[in-house]
Amino acid sequence: MPIRVEPERTFTQALADAGRPLAGMWVCSGSPLIAEICAGSGMDWLLIDAEHSPNGLESILAQLQAVHGYPVQAVVRPPFNDTVLLKQYLDLGVQNLLIPMVNSAEEARAAVAAVRYPPHGVRGVGSALARASRWNRIPDYLGRASETISVTVQIESEAAVAAVEQILAVDGVDAVFIGPSDLAASMGLLGEQEHPKVRAAVEHCLAAAQAAGKPAGVNAFNEATARAYLEAGASFVLVGADVAMLARGSETLAAKFVPQPDQDQESDGGARPSY
Repeated sequence: MPIRVEPERTFTQALADAGRPLAGMWVCSGSPLIAEICAGSGMDWLLIDAEHSPNGLESILAQLQAVHGYPVQAVVRPPFNDTVLLKQYLDLGVQNLLIPMVNSAEEARAAVAAVRYPPHGVRGVGSALARASRWNRIPDYLGRASETISVTVQIESEAAVAAVEQILAVDGVDAVFIGPSDLAASMGLLGEQEHPKVRAAVEHCLAAAQAAGKPAGVNAFNEATARAYLEAGASFVLVGADVAMLARGSETLAAKFVPQPDQDQESDGGARPSY
């Protein structure tokens, strides 16, 4: 007799149950091993990224399997808002989606339609073949599928900020997430995500989400900025990334133990010291 299983709770449910903001980190390496290390870190959630990271269907599946069983929410960001791609992600078993570059209510409605079966959406039906339903071991998956999925849309342009109230009003949009880097670029402030105008736009979106009764998150690697956004009402934040931590950590080790060129010149005859 097959084992009947239940889907994990969604990111939306986790936010509702937490009673506090949830802190997360990016997983951009494409490595299931690193994803599993991050899953055991004590962070509340992980964002497995496929927009700016070397992730395809197979590596996303492997990372979902690697983090399964850890007390952490796995959210996945596809490279773009595409019905066919979202169908594939859902069939892999992705339950929590962060859709990038959603600039209007129309685009938000398209994302929601992509995750719902007809007549409420356009998701293709292949549950018997898919990990999402655990190959039909989740009872009544087709009837319950929409309950097992959360949709967060990303606000990261001036157009999206202007339309944020309409985006938040779309049925099926569970939360919004503000990306200050692309937002700054769209405002002509490339690389200046700490600019007062950018921060004001982020805080406008946070206030709009509070007014709509929906969670809003934001990306903020600067600790002071992250805490300021939490004070302004952010329900979830991303405060670091696996690849950034590895890059900075390895640079710190190198600075401690590998002499720099000017240090070599100051040593005896430029000879490299032995350890």
